[in-house]
Amino acid sequence: MWRSHITAGMRKGNSQMAKRIGRRSFLKVIGLGLGLGAAAAAIAIPRRILAVEPAPGASGAARRPNVILCMADDMGWGDTGYNGHPIIKTPTLDEMARTAVKFDRFYSGAPVCSPTRGSCLTGRHPYRYGIFFANVGHMPKEEVTLAEVLGGLGYATGHFGKWHLGTLTKLTKDANRGGPGGVKDYSPPWENGFQTCFSTESKVPTCDPMKSPGSGKPYGTHYWSGPEQVVTDNLDGDDSRIIMDRAVPFIRKAVGEKKPFFAVVWFHAPHLPVLAGPEHRKLYADQPDGAQNYLGCISALDDQVARLRKELRALGVAENTMLWFCSDNGPEEPKKTPNNGSAGPLRGRKRSLYEGGIRVPGLLEWPARFARPMTLAAPCGTEDYFPTILAALGYELKPGQKVLPLDGVNILPLLEGKQAGRNRPMGRQSTGQLAFIDDQYKLIRPKPGQPWQLYDLLADMGESKDIAAEKPEIVAKMSKTALDWQASCAKSLEGADYHKDDGGD
Repeated sequence: MWRSHITAGMRKGNSQMAKRIGRRSFLKVIGLGLGLGAAAAAIAIPRRILAVEPAPGASGAARRPNVILCMADDMGWGDTGYNGHPIIKTPTLDEMARTAVKFDRFYSGAPVCSPTRGSCLTGRHPYRYGIFFANVGHMPKEEVTLAEVLGGLGYATGHFGKWHLGTLTKLTKDANRGGPGGVKDYSPPWENGFQTCFSTESKVPTCDPMKSPGSGKPYGTHYWSGPEQVVTDNLDGDDSRIIMDRAVPFIRKAVGEKKPFFAVVWFHAPHLPVLAGPEHRKLYADQPDGAQNYLGCISALDDQVARLRKELRALGVAENTMLWFCSDNGPEEPKKTPNNGSAGPLRGRKRSLYEGGIRVPGLLEWPARFARPMTLAAPCGTEDYFPTILAALGYELKPGQKVLPLDGVNILPLLEGKQAGRNRPMGRQSTGQLAFIDDQYKLIRPKPGQPWQLYDLLADMGESKDIAAEKPEIVAKMSKTALDWQASCAKSLEGADYHKDDGGD
């Protein structure tokens, strides 16, 4: 399996790595160092990125930025001050939007959480490997995650918060699927490249996360730090703070050891059960209880992003840290919970492939590379993390037989002003819905067999006017590409992307 290849070279040396992965594959990877010394040059790159070459000028520590992926849960495009919410207090996110990179059109990989999380770590649409919806499927062993790649490059890797890409225990009844009945979907973060973990399988209350709201009885979901290791301390109060209490020491340790780090901080807020502590409820004392809790837990999350940024500055690593922020999908439907979530002017909400279900807040702070504020209008998404972060490390993905299909693209040329648009549409599918998005247009089919709808997102971000009848040539071209892409995902799902070692022992 390819995940065993990733750190072998760093731990066991060149000769043992060659024995593990086969001479032919070994000869292909030994030349892929980043100018970081002999040890780095021996890193075993997984098969699907064997066709990778160092970019011109790639060398030194400047090509090893720290990487943090922060993500909210069910936070709508309109749930920030900088996107026009009239009440919510998100001063930290607002400051990042003013001073760093703000994405006007940032898309979650899916309109629900589990598939989006898979796209963040693989650069691939989750329909390629069977994570179709929340609590469906798990991260397959054959997939290669960012944590595995970066861990193989000498990074400290940590996951903190909601995992939702598989069950975390084989023995204890836990969350939605964990325990003896969930063994087939067992795929915890520590088996997907993360060395340090503080993770739940799925949702928890956003305040006092281990207690059922109202009764105070155990909620039934645990935080896990490793195989059958339940965390029992420091679990009271705001959940975003509890998560950051684990992420900050991880970062401090990595910095102290002079190691680059990859931290995935996936908050539970503002997913139901939505609760805020007294301090953050007071910020919205003039609002109904539901709004106090919903808006309050987002402000609590914002406080923890502020804490994280302050810590990075105190440690002297803020300049060369890529700090990303987004949401996993749009806001929950009001009928599910009185959560007061906002998609702003966008049509649709969570579970929908209309803009309100997948267009989410998106930010990037990386002062060493992008010191001036900018707003990026081109569409970008969570599947772009994988190729973009590799490019930031100095690797260029080269198309070829050895590369599995990637759905994401390297967006650094967009950020650097070297490219005007995305130039490659992004596909989305969920529960029979299919959508295809390019720099201007969005094609969507809400249900199989229904007519295609076409929207000009530059003129109509709210998708209020279907122009399919006016532009049949665009519908024909985009629908063919969309169906071809959908067929490619189906082929991947059948296992076409996974192969045995071409020269292993």
